[in-house]
This record gives sequence, structure tokens and C-alpha cells, in this order.
Amino acid sequence: MTALDPGAPAPTAPAAPTARGPRPPRTLDRLARTPAGPVLAVVVLAAFGLAAVAPGLLATHDPFALDYPAALQGPSAAHWFGTDESGRDLYSRVVHGTRESLAIGLGAAAVSLTAAVLLGAVAGLAPRPVARSVDWFLEVLFAFPSLLLALLLIAVVGPSAATQAVAVGVGTAPGYARMVRGQVLQAKGSAYVEAAVALGHPRARIVRAHVLPNALRPLVAIFALSVGQSIVWASGLSFIGLGVAPPSPEWGALLDAGRTYITQAGWLTVIPGLVVVLLSLAATTVGRHLQQALEQGEHA
Repeated sequence: MTALDPGAPAPTAPAAPTARGPRPPRTLDRLARTPAGPVLAVVVLAAFGLAAVAPGLLATHDPFALDYPAALQGPSAAHWFGTDESGRDLYSRVVHGTRESLAIGLGAAAVSLTAAVLLGAVAGLAPRPVARSVDWFLEVLFAFPSLLLALLLIAVVGPSAATQAVAVGVGTAPGYARMVRGQVLQAKGSAYVEAAVALGHPRARIVRAHVLPNALRPLVAIFALSVGQSIVWASGLSFIGLGVAPPSPEWGALLDAGRTYITQAGWLTVIPGLVVVLLSLAATTVGRHLQQALEQGEHA
């Protein structure tokens, strides 16, 4: 049958080109939908990371150089954050103190989550007598305020950066241990674990392949939240004289040194305090965004 045959079907016209261009890649599409807050928080954290790794690239002065004639000068073009009682540039001291402050925050978060994983996993997976003992131990820790636990440890060992990290980590571990225990129990009662048990999989394999990965996945977001919280706690301990000793530029030590001149040179306390708040807010924002992303992935 030819194209001129009246009985032949009419040829279909080619599809008209659409006005829309090619669809962007999925990664770019997700990036376009990402809120501005988490992106800005990542930029802030990257700037703090650069200050911790290479403070010389950002600092404008020697953080330990004494210049008594320039003591207690306010913020200016020469000294962006002003100077302290010894004429040292506060901006450069804040930049050089980033490494120690971040190390304390990361160390405290690592100690806290390590203890939380161990205690929470035992409380959720061990036989009932052992699990009850761990639950009782966590209840005892909850009976003490977290700050009191940190103060007791520092009073016994002595103030230092390592003691701060351990003290803050121990003080915040019970809450995270309870969270891990709940995640483990939830994973144990899930349908995929019940299916694995019904199929006769060994208990160790079920725990390793199903329970722990699903129970510990939220800790990625919790770690970011814990870093910000730990830096605030460590700065608070330094502020009351139980942290790193001067002339360290650690942020809590700067707060402690500046409170003597709070009425005469308020920037010595306000600016380091704002830096602590900024880092804590950035870490918390990233942590909450990761937590929301993980929750959406679970319900997808």
C-alpha cells in the first residue's frame, strides 16, 4: 500500500520541539532546592576550618606579640576586633584560637558519641540483666547535672584542653546513649529484622548487617549537633577558669580574660562570644539539615 493510496493511514507529523530545555541533572536540581541557611552554614564552617588548618592565611598580626601602647584599643582598620590589655590583636588571637577550640569540640563530641554507642548498644542488645544494669547506670548519670559531672572530672584531673574534651564528652554522653538505645530497640522490632530472623540468619549477622547500620545512621547528624554544643560547654568551663590557661587564644580563655574589662573594653568579651555562637549555630544548622535529609530518605 503506497502513501498515495486513499486507504493508507495518514503519516504522522513529527513532534514539535518543546520549549523547555534539557532537564538539569538531579544533583543540580537538589542543590537548587537546598535552603540558603544550610549553604551559608557550610560556608561558615569552611571558613572556620581554614582558620584551624592555616591560621596564618587569615591572621593579620602575631597573636602573641605584645604592644602595650596599643592596649585596649577598640575595633579599627588596624585592629579589626580591637586589642586586649597587652595590646595583642584580638582578631588574630580569635583566628589562632580556632584550632584549639575546634579540637576541644570535636574531641568532646567523639568521646560523647563513642560512650553513647557503647552504652546504648549494650542496653539495647545485651541480655536483660546486663541491659537493666546499663539502664540503671544511665539513670544514675542522669541524676547528676551534666555540668556537675564535667566540673567533678576537671577538679580531679586538672584543667587542660584534653580534660575539657573528656569532661564535656562524659557530661553529654548519657542523653545520646538513651537516644542510641531507642534507635537500637526500634531497629530490633522492625519488619526487616523479623524477616531475617524468620529466614534463620545468625544473630551476629543480623545485628551487624541490619540493626547497627540503621540504628547508628542518625549519629551523622547528631555528631554535627554535638560539636556546636560541646564548644559552648567548653567555652563556659573556660569562662569560669576551668579551661585552658592564658595566654592561650582558645575562645573560652579569651572570654575569661575579657570579663575583667567588660565595662572598659566590652569587645574583649562580646566578639569571642559572638564567634562561639556563630560556630555553634552553623554546626547546629548543618546537623539539623542532615537529620531532616535522613528522615526524608527513610520515608521515601
